[in-house]
Amino acid sequence: MNLSTKQKQYLKGLAHSLKPVVLLGSNGLTEGVLAEIDSALNHHELIKVKVATSDREQKQLVCDAIVRETKATQVQLIGHNLVLYRESEEKKIRIPKG
Repeated sequence: MNLSTKQKQYLKGLAHSLKPVVLLGSNGLTEGVLAEIDSALNHHELIKVKVATSDREQKQLVCDAIVRETKATQVQLIGHNLVLYRESEEKKIRIPKG
């Protein structure tokens, strides 16, 4: 799903007060972690994931893998927090058009 800049800004505003739902630790990105992220996206649509690595390239690779595997949209990556959005069947979040 491609989001416009306006839609991403709206989602960033909604995500600002959220706490990370999933924390990636020293074990990295495992099948269990991916399943937890997938489940959280199904339940919440908009989540934060904390990626605890100080290497920028490693962090970007992990984020890209999460987006690819969960078929979610990366809204924002700031510091160690990745904000993801994936529309569920119930469409809990109403995103403005355009």
